[in-house]
Amino acid sequence: MKLYNQNIEPLELFLTKYNFEINGIEKICTGQKYTAVLLKSGNIGVCANFGHKIDSQKANYSNPNLKNISHRIVLNAYFSALFNYSNHNKSCIDIFEAIDFKKYKKVVMLGLFNSLSKKFDDAEISIIVSDPRSKNHNLSPASEQKKFLSKADTVILTSTSVFNATFLNVINHTNDQCDIFMLGPSSIMTPEMFHYKNIKIIFGATFMKFDHRVLKIIQEDGGTKDFLKYENKRILQKVNI
Repeated sequence: MKLYNQNIEPLELFLTKYNFEINGIEKICTGQKYTAVLLKSGNIGVCANFGHKIDSQKANYSNPNLKNISHRIVLNAYFSALFNYSNHNKSCIDIFEAIDFKKYKKVVMLGLFNSLSKKFDDAEISIIVSDPRSKNHNLSPASEQKKFLSKADTVILTSTSVFNATFLNVINHTNDQCDIFMLGPSSIMTPEMFHYKNIKIIFGATFMKFDHRVLKIIQEDGGTKDFLKYENKRILQKVNI
């Protein structure tokens, strides 16, 4: 599989190739933690927004600007809704059950997933965790990221790295033998993501079409734990061709 230009980020790629069909959007819902895009097809895509104030009027996105963080969040949710329902291999078990992390020598987690981190601790598997948004003083400082990425043989990468524009910086600092697993409900699940360096598996989610329970939770400032019972975990895995 031929790699894309590793300086062209996913949102730029998708926006250029597929455009942003604003007329295909039924509704944009937003809260303190997440933003959701409901397509007229019933597909729902979500993206964490980390407290950024998002405009829910779709007309204001007629000319999307990749330098605008609010636009990037809406675009991320839009492309998740557009791609995720058709581009996945199967329903997914938990990433810790799906991957044998004991076979790796240096595991890095970028973006703190508390429940997953605890599973590594319980299994006594050493892991380096870095998350500039976390107040946990036990995490590795972001300033050392380039060093530990270069030595990692696997990286668990939060899918929010796509909207917050850290994705390219992360993958380009990994060595050629590294396996990168993308994780989170913000995942954009399309085989085109595997044209980027070292991306091996994407762990994402879909929702029941037109599930207004999810939209209501998001509008009421709910987060991942709140809509977890309504999501269907999905996996998209790279196939060597």
